[in-house]
Amino acid sequence: MAQQQEVKLMKGNEVIAHAAIRFGCDAYFGYPITPQSEVMETLMELKPWETTGMVVLQAESEISSINMVYGAAATGKRVMTSSSSPGISLMAEGISYIAGAELPCLIVNCQRGGPGLGTIQPSQGDYFQACKGGGHGDYHLIVLAPYSVQEMHDFVELGFELAFKYRNPAMILADGAIGQMMEKVVLAPQQSRMSEEEIASRYGSWATYGKPADRARNVVTSLEMQPEMMERNNLRMGAKYRLIEENEVRYEAIGCDDADYVLVAFGSSARICSATVEMARAEGLRVGLLRPITLYPFPMQPIAELAKRVKGFLSVELNAGQMVEDVRLAVNGVAPVAHYGRQGGMIYTPDEVLTALKQKLIKA
Repeated sequence: MAQQQEVKLMKGNEVIAHAAIRFGCDAYFGYPITPQSEVMETLMELKPWETTGMVVLQAESEISSINMVYGAAATGKRVMTSSSSPGISLMAEGISYIAGAELPCLIVNCQRGGPGLGTIQPSQGDYFQACKGGGHGDYHLIVLAPYSVQEMHDFVELGFELAFKYRNPAMILADGAIGQMMEKVVLAPQQSRMSEEEIASRYGSWATYGKPADRARNVVTSLEMQPEMMERNNLRMGAKYRLIEENEVRYEAIGCDDADYVLVAFGSSARICSATVEMARAEGLRVGLLRPITLYPFPMQPIAELAKRVKGFLSVELNAGQMVEDVRLAVNGVAPVAHYGRQGGMIYTPDEVLTALKQKLIKA
């Protein structure tokens, strides 16, 4: 008999906690910060250490939590953390270490307005930080942008899958709106955590799960003092990033087949823009929406193909203009590209986006 689906109404932050448990996460290390504190609060309420053996620990700071993630990830375990913009900034050094050591983990950033402490209201001002490194050195995170509470749930599984596939940290880049909104969500059935034997079988070539007598030690580090060796490491990671760019681009195209103008938006902005598309079409304007699901790797080729036949693109973001740079790189001068955004926690309405499209592109 097929297992009955469990459907609940819950916040995006809450569902991150439920998904972590259900998808076999071994440990969560974090520190509370608005607007994502419900992730840890929900985990503490659910007490998964009593049912699945999952470790849940509040560290003394974001710096401590990301270094706990680093140590646990080195053992081949499924480990994760969550925070919001200033907290992710504190984690930047540790994230770079994890990327340099080529370890899998999952990081959730529920963005708030900045710079500085800014505001606890929704923002998308961390695009550069997430997609262009954020810490020191040449590295990338795999970045997923959820559009709904259901995707917050689903991307926990996808994030872990991609992180382990490429031995690379993955990030769910949400914002205060997605984290705090409540929607119906279909919860996955409970999965078992991997056993020590399964970890050794799958990840024994790199995980520090204990040294059997029949193999050399696995050493986890991002340090290499010899420049020739460090360059070799950089080139190997560069080849991995190219492989990710070739194979893991995800996006959704809405009304783009016959569009004259295309909105490019992710996360909560894409939800608003989907209504803008309906309003524009009701006025006889052929407008489409391209929603990047992976911000890294960015859907360069799909946008480049659209640029050959559309009249212009409007990058709609809750920031001063960040993703628009990648849109311009993809379009490569073939079509006009403009940006529309609000900041400080202010959120645009669908009709404001339509007005901006008319002012910036249609009447240009």
